[in-house]
Amino acid sequence: MLWFVIGLVALIAGAELLVRGASRLALAMGISPLVVGLTVVAFGTSSPELSVSVQSAWSGQVDIALGNVVGSNIFNVLFILGLSALITPLLVHEQLVRREVPVMIGVSLLLWALAADGAIGRLDGIVLAGLLTGYTVVLIRASRRDTAQGATADGTIADAPPQGDPAGAGGHWALQVGFIAAGLALLVLGSNWLVEAAVGFARALGVSELVIGLTLIAAGTSLPEVATSITAALRGERDIAVGNVVGSNVFNILGVLGVSAIVSPAGLDVAPSMPVFDLPVMVAVALACLPVFFTGRVIARWEGALFFAYYLAYTAYLILMAREHDALQEFGLVVAGFALPLTFITLFVLSVRQWRMAQR
Repeated sequence: MLWFVIGLVALIAGAELLVRGASRLALAMGISPLVVGLTVVAFGTSSPELSVSVQSAWSGQVDIALGNVVGSNIFNVLFILGLSALITPLLVHEQLVRREVPVMIGVSLLLWALAADGAIGRLDGIVLAGLLTGYTVVLIRASRRDTAQGATADGTIADAPPQGDPAGAGGHWALQVGFIAAGLALLVLGSNWLVEAAVGFARALGVSELVIGLTLIAAGTSLPEVATSITAALRGERDIAVGNVVGSNVFNILGVLGVSAIVSPAGLDVAPSMPVFDLPVMVAVALACLPVFFTGRVIARWEGALFFAYYLAYTAYLILMAREHDALQEFGLVVAGFALPLTFITLFVLSVRQWRMAQR
């Protein structure tokens, strides 16, 4: 219990330092807050996933390595964006709708395709890591080009100080780097303490490694994203709040799984249930972002509540499946036969309405 409290305090303090440093460093370096959220903050808060998955892959616990990434991506969208939008509606940058969410959907589909043969080999890992490098370079170059032209991504004139002016960004750049480093250190330490406690409890209950990876470890290693996105939303840094989630999902697939597959002695074997259930859920969650983000470019509170409810349903299904409960089939039928179709119809109607309004 003591380690839980210490870890929670470390997460909150780390998230505050990280958001403060990243948002100010963005102006100092001539990079938009959205791109900082998609890169520096997203990659930094995904460092627990990286350490856990790489260590698991190296030691042969591939179910934990894969489950951690897939579960974290589902958790990031449904739980983190859902909870953040419940606190305050989140404005969605046009760049996310046009480029970053399609990238997230594309890499999710790529992972599903790579896992179809039952393994993610070392060559697959090299391809994933290479794609991450190219994606990051394109993001930074595009952002610096837009800033140099004096326009934001939506075409408005930026009021930020000139590129490379650290004074206008809230202090010397080295101080902001220090804030980011201290924040990341606290985030990693806090999440590791919480994950260790959670794994101990789960194994004492006799739950499989895959379920542990998809639930407790995925949620535990995503706690930095939880703290960072919620803190960013409360501070008004909504680009960082949403960009952090999308960027983390891209990094989890390309970076975390890429490096894990490279260092794994025999590659990553994919559990039979992954390509038929968990990976399709991850892809569906990524696809669900497009209509939600498109409807007015705002994640409303009701949409946040919908995401949050679906995460609770997904977790309940995993628990029922792990326990082989009699209610599993009925629960699955209710979700697949009623809740999902109703949601898709609602989002489709809202998307069509938004598109018609844009044509006027």
